[in-house]
Amino acid sequence: MSRTAKLALEDGTVFTGRAFGADGEVDGEVCFNTSMTGYQEILTDPSYRGQIVTMTYPEIGNYGVNEEDVESGKPHLAGFIVKERSRRASNFRSEGQLDEYLDRYGIVGIEGIDTRALVRRLRMHGAMKGILSTTDLDDASLVAKAKASPGLVGRDLVREVIPEEAVDWNEPLSRWAKLDEKPGGAISEGAPHVVALDFGMKQNIARHLFDMGCRVTILPGTATADEVLALEPDGVFLSNGPGDPEPITYAQETIRTLLGKKPIFGICLGHQLLCLAAGAKTFKLKFGHRGANQPVQNLANARVEITSQNHGFAVDGDTMPDDLEVTHINLNDDTIEGVRHKKYPAFSVQYHPEASAGPHDSNYLFGQFKAMLA
Repeated sequence: MSRTAKLALEDGTVFTGRAFGADGEVDGEVCFNTSMTGYQEILTDPSYRGQIVTMTYPEIGNYGVNEEDVESGKPHLAGFIVKERSRRASNFRSEGQLDEYLDRYGIVGIEGIDTRALVRRLRMHGAMKGILSTTDLDDASLVAKAKASPGLVGRDLVREVIPEEAVDWNEPLSRWAKLDEKPGGAISEGAPHVVALDFGMKQNIARHLFDMGCRVTILPGTATADEVLALEPDGVFLSNGPGDPEPITYAQETIRTLLGKKPIFGICLGHQLLCLAAGAKTFKLKFGHRGANQPVQNLANARVEITSQNHGFAVDGDTMPDDLEVTHINLNDDTIEGVRHKKYPAFSVQYHPEASAGPHDSNYLFGQFKAMLA
């Protein structure tokens, strides 16, 4: 017997569908992701904290779930929306069904709604606050709750997803994720030491750094510059993470102090924080960039890279300080996708070169970072 679930948006729109996963009620910003695969990586990406994610691909769950294709220890999004949930998982790596996976971690899902209509509304009017519920099915009540929900702007969601203590990373890339057949090996003596500031980091980033031959220490994103420098790193990595970058003032101060002392590489939220630390501003995008097919141009060589992205905020080009140079732009809307510091060894990109899940066009950036550590 199917269970009823409802999704209500702050503009008064209500969608009725079938529940899957856990029972309950959650609020969050309703957004969409255009990827055809990679739903388990999306579920476990800490950057989705506080969001109810809509998948535009019509059938989700057909290859099941496993314990290897995760980006953190558990799902972090608030809720999950699909057109149709596959009842059968057909893949030799599958270890379970999507429905069971969501239920195990308390994630509320809804299927059977018109996701095309929902995404069209979000594209026209922008990402909206919403409520997803299997317990309260009263339209007026749900719309009122959606309007009263906190949203993302001005909230520090990083503190909700960062690790509690430092971790030495020693897990290589999965053999399924590798571009060749070389297995990840032990780190050699004298390997460059990277300290990664974790603001909600995807684990595949740490795997890439480790596979490159780096010794990787992960620190909570609240770590100070003195705590970073005490580990005597050869370089500092700034991770992705959820929500609005402007309230993360402690990270901006840490980065500002580290600039010029150590080479720095940032991804996604780390890119935004580096730019804020250098004097730029950020703004909220209308509906964000979330998917595995975003075209980005490298301005140094005019090449186009197809990239994986997940962000709802961007760096404001009108506020770029003289010390920063734009290196990459988004070809869909001309927003800034990469910068480098003119005085210090520091650069960052808005997209995800670790490509989990997604294309591998931008893997070279990890090599660029390693070359800075020599």
